Amino acid sequence: MNPISELQKIVFLDRDGVINRDSPAYIKDWNEFEFLPGSLEALQRLAAADFVTIIISNQSAVNRGLMSLETLLDIHQRLKDAVAIGGGHIADVFFCPHRPDEGCDCRKPKPGLIMQACRSHKIEVKETVMIGDSAKDIECARKAGCAAAVLVKTGNGLKALEILERKGISIDFVAENLAAASDWILSR
Repeated sequence: MNPISELQKIVFLDRDGVINRDSPAYIKDWNEFEFLPGSLEALQRLAAADFVTIIISNQSAVNRGLMSLETLLDIHQRLKDAVAIGGGHIADVFFCPHRPDEGCDCRKPKPGLIMQACRSHKIEVKETVMIGDSAKDIECARKAGCAAAVLVKTGNGLKALEILERKGISIDFVAENLAAASDWILSR
């Protein structure tokens, strides 16, 4: 893994519902993984503009016994390979394998995964952007201290708008999808 330069710009991304189609039955193997329209191109544009992308994802299917850790790691490697073929780059993947009832520090909306990524790559969190499709993603970004939190309407985005409004949690930008979120980031 190449070290991340202090000068590079960091985008944290949720996976399911942002990069690929989400499923209430979980994405349990690569055959169930389907890129959302425009997501590969968005990742390519971010890479071309020297943004570093890091996935931050809850993956409780592991501890629910629905898939093995090895299968999850295989999905992530295939995802990174497919993004690279498309001209993009995923620098790293941080995931929480725990069920909600396990009380870990890494499951979003807690900021543990973002903080772990920042420690691992010596990232200044206040200069990062988080893109997600759920209220948990935006809440995680706010708790971690990210500079901006972007909600995409793909996945759980519309439901998240209601939850965030009820909780009084602000969103910096609401985008139709990852492509529009990337355009917003690149225009800043």
